Amino acid sequence: MMTNHFFKTMAGICVAVICVGMLLSGNTMAAEGDSPFMELAKKRFSVRQFADKPVPKDLLIKVLEAGNVAPTAKNLQPHRIHVLTKAEDIAKLDELSPCRYGAPVVLVFSYNTEEDWKHGEEPGVRSGVEDVSIVATHVMLRAAELGLGTTWVNRFRNSQLEKALLPANEKAVLIMPIGFPAENAKPSRMHTTKKPLDKTVIWH
Repeated sequence: MMTNHFFKTMAGICVAVICVGMLLSGNTMAAEGDSPFMELAKKRFSVRQFADKPVPKDLLIKVLEAGNVAPTAKNLQPHRIHVLTKAEDIAKLDELSPCRYGAPVVLVFSYNTEEDWKHGEEPGVRSGVEDVSIVATHVMLRAAELGLGTTWVNRFRNSQLEKALLPANEKAVLIMPIGFPAENAKPSRMHTTKKPLDKTVIWH
């Protein structure tokens, strides 16, 4: 006669198989009771394969509006987002970074060095990079919510990009390819590997 223990064991095995299958297929499973934000944060991954499909401008505007509501130091809003869609600009970028991954659009995030907050008592401490990072995170998550893929890219020649595409008073922080993910796009194998909270959070 089969016992309750047997059925519980088999159920556990089935759940484990399903979880492994989802991970291997590139999907992540939201924990039961996750809020919509946590589900979105877990769903989002760095896309390195994009479909050969244009991104409608109205969809891009919805993504960019998320960056516009992001907080910045003293609300100075020094961030700038350059939307590269023209073939000649994309070609310039391809010479400076190998990380466009075929995306039809690239966002270049920079900040105006005359507008970001400067610490009056600590020379060299300023908010530009932090401001841009907050804005870019808003954009990245909103894109995922709308079915678009992105990748946060730091591998590019900053000084050459600034000279080729930006005004003299702007500093480049990151580039973000954006578009519809290819059908075979999936997270990297390390995507779900996270350190335990007690390894990254120190209580005082």
